[in-house]
Amino acid sequence: MSLELKTRLAKRIAESGCASRREAERLIESGRVSVDGQVINTPVFFVDESNEIRVGGESIAGKSEEVIIWKFHKPKGVITTKTDPQNRKTVFDFFGDKIGRLLYVGRLDYNSEGLLLFTNNGDVARKMELPSTGLTRTYRARILGKLTDESIRKLENGVTIDKVKYAPVEILVDRNDDHKSTNRWISITISEGKNREVRKIMEHFGCTVNRLIRVSYGPFQLGNLPSGEITRVKNHEVKTFLKALNLPDFSLNTPGVLRCSDF
Repeated sequence: MSLELKTRLAKRIAESGCASRREAERLIESGRVSVDGQVINTPVFFVDESNEIRVGGESIAGKSEEVIIWKFHKPKGVITTKTDPQNRKTVFDFFGDKIGRLLYVGRLDYNSEGLLLFTNNGDVARKMELPSTGLTRTYRARILGKLTDESIRKLENGVTIDKVKYAPVEILVDRNDDHKSTNRWISITISEGKNREVRKIMEHFGCTVNRLIRVSYGPFQLGNLPSGEITRVKNHEVKTFLKALNLPDFSLNTPGVLRCSDF
């Protein structure tokens, strides 16, 4: 088979949903990936549909049948990780073992709530998280403190905090709040999703976020999905979304969703 029809090994692993591309590269470099019985330790290796790929001794399908996206309403007090040394409840506890390998898109911290997306495809997850893709995230935030018009103007032009540059954000302050209350609700839309971005930029202007709910990620909306509930995005919506991002839907004749061990 010609090189043009081959795919980098790490990319193929990511497409299977077994790991993100970056995780796949680490697995390869650690000697945990084999192709046709030969251990491969360099990501610069090409494979095609005829190759048998094993990760940690477990055979993977070349690609999942289709890209699947789930919406999950993450509750407060749940950690976005697979396992937690402190035995706290994780987002994966809500899925059980019936769906297969999952990759979350744009983590939410322990005390944040709202929309958390999952997919079975590592390349799609990575593309969705890249700032260059242009997917905005909108939050409802309850803040303690006074957010002045001047502060809002600065935020809408972008700010630098502790040598970290934050891109411009959009802010809408609820004007019907009880003015006697020291708390106020705002809607804030960001385009990058840096670690604890909303909390950090609010703290910079003297406001404490005491509740944070993500209500949208790109075209996907939290809507009325109850806390702790999961729903699968309709296939035609996923295909439309992937087409807009110039991503293939990876449809093959391989049935089912890949299940991989945790590496």
